[in-house]
Amino acid sequence: MSVISLRDMTDAAIIRAAGRGGTAINGLFSMTIPPLRAFKTTPRDPKSAELPASHLGEAVTAEGFLDTDGDLHIHGKVFGRVCADRLVIGSSGYLEGDVVARDVQIGGRLSGRIFALSVTLDSSAEVTGRIFHHEVTVAKGARIDARMPWRPPSYFETLTQLPEPRP
Repeated sequence: MSVISLRDMTDAAIIRAAGRGGTAINGLFSMTIPPLRAFKTTPRDPKSAELPASHLGEAVTAEGFLDTDGDLHIHGKVFGRVCADRLVIGSSGYLEGDVVARDVQIGGRLSGRIFALSVTLDSSAEVTGRIFHHEVTVAKGARIDARMPWRPPSYFETLTQLPEPRP
């Protein structure tokens, strides 16, 4: 079971999490980790209502599973799996775990695996692990201790569960 604070989550993220079988008690949310959701290789329909971005501030530490159909901005610490349409790790952000997203931008630190069509590493990025991508952009100054295997878009479309981590 995972527990995170509701204080910095948007209402949409809380409602989505609650719809997945979680419960909120005294400002804390707990839930079991669901299976990997279908991977989307195309951007959201611009005609649909724009989802508000969810932000985890510098004071927030979250453990467990975070899932959103919209953007997620991490400025605090996250330990676990993150699924989002677009993930941004700010310069003060840290994520330890797996990322499944259509688009990922890293300005902070990540230790784990990324499964994304498009990955951008800013000059302040520090990445350790593996980056499974279709296209990657690395700014001068980014620190990378990772393998970065290229994958075709069809790899992400058929991704129904994450492979076992390798040492």
